[in-house]
Amino acid sequence: MIDWVYFFYFFLLGAALLLSLMGLWFTRIMPGTDRWNRRFFKSYFIVLMVNVLFGILEMVIEYYYAPMAVIYAVLFLESLFLSLPMSMLTVYLLHCCGEDFRSSGLLHTILGLWAAYVVMLICAVTMDGFFTITPEGLYFRGPLYPLIPLPILIILLLNLTGAIRRRKQLSRRTFLSYLIAVLPMTIALVAHLFIDVFPLIDICVVVSAVSMYGLVLSEQVEQDLRHQREIALQQQEIANQKASIMVLQMRPHFIYNTMTSIYCLCNQDPRLARQVTLDFTTYLRRNFTAVASAAPIPFSSELEHTRAYLAVEQAQYEDSLFVDYDTPHTFFRVPPLTLQPIVENAVKHGRDPYAGPFHISIRTQKTDTGSEIIVADNGRGFDPAGDDEPHIALKNIQQRLEIMCGGSLTIAPGDGGGTVVTVTIPDSGAQDGDEGGGVSDCHA
Repeated sequence: MIDWVYFFYFFLLGAALLLSLMGLWFTRIMPGTDRWNRRFFKSYFIVLMVNVLFGILEMVIEYYYAPMAVIYAVLFLESLFLSLPMSMLTVYLLHCCGEDFRSSGLLHTILGLWAAYVVMLICAVTMDGFFTITPEGLYFRGPLYPLIPLPILIILLLNLTGAIRRRKQLSRRTFLSYLIAVLPMTIALVAHLFIDVFPLIDICVVVSAVSMYGLVLSEQVEQDLRHQREIALQQQEIANQKASIMVLQMRPHFIYNTMTSIYCLCNQDPRLARQVTLDFTTYLRRNFTAVASAAPIPFSSELEHTRAYLAVEQAQYEDSLFVDYDTPHTFFRVPPLTLQPIVENAVKHGRDPYAGPFHISIRTQKTDTGSEIIVADNGRGFDPAGDDEPHIALKNIQQRLEIMCGGSLTIAPGDGGGTVVTVTIPDSGAQDGDEGGGVSDCHA
């Protein structure tokens, strides 16, 4: 029976030691924690670890019948370190509520009770009436024994009351973790006033360690998630800024050539001049609307923007630029400035004035997992190893696709030369008037 009890004690103390070591290690490596919290949890787990080590030492010296003075000294130190975490929880509670330690009546009361507890411990190991230990290692309570745990019990009750009164100032996670750390030990000490429940106290030590370790771990998880959200927002903001810069940095010669073409057409073909003016106005309006749009837009709007741009280019290049549209599927959304910059990039860098007419094909199709936009041309081709302007423009589009809707952009050589750019928009499953199926939709 004695061996089973010792085994049980060792198991509980080993679990508490392991948790305190894990908490100490995790507190040390945990990034992003403010200095105060790092110091507090580090101190808390060190105190808890020292208390557990004294508990293990007590069991060893009792089993091997150490001198009585050594047993009393170990009991005193073990009891002293057991009381420290209960008092430290008061400091943590006040810190979480933003209260001043120096003017806190609760903290002053706790410190007074802790001092009374130390006095009780000194009396217990130096005076009769509290407890006795026989030469055989048997332990007996005295009539004054309930006075020893009484100050710690009052400390726990004050901590419990203080946490309940301040629950609106604490996060739900912190409040629950605090209750789990305090309430079981409070119940155990109430029972300990009347009967010996040392195993229950050891269990409560483990529960307290689990609660505080869980609090540290959950705070780190929350910080990591918050950091990831901040990074995602920053990336989206950077992508939007790049899109805005791309709009504001429209090719000056494109504007000059367009205005010159309109000027010449006013005498040669007034009807065409009016049409080019209308197309150019649509192009400009869509460009500047895209700057103000931080959310995905209907593909039909992006297609209109692209048609306006290509109509202006066709007016300038006359019979050297041909466009083929095959877009039966338009019921999905894309980040603003997705299709138009791809087409502009093809016209600007793929067209070879000495190689004959330049053909561009724009197609859309519904797939099993979403929607695809395919832009193909018969131009000079695309060098994947390059790091020039067309690569930067396409990388910017690819980044915005990934951030805003989980989409992707791939570039491949065409079968007969030229380049094929494929944009994939994943299906969200939302309904937006599509012909009986799920609708691809970027996340706003």
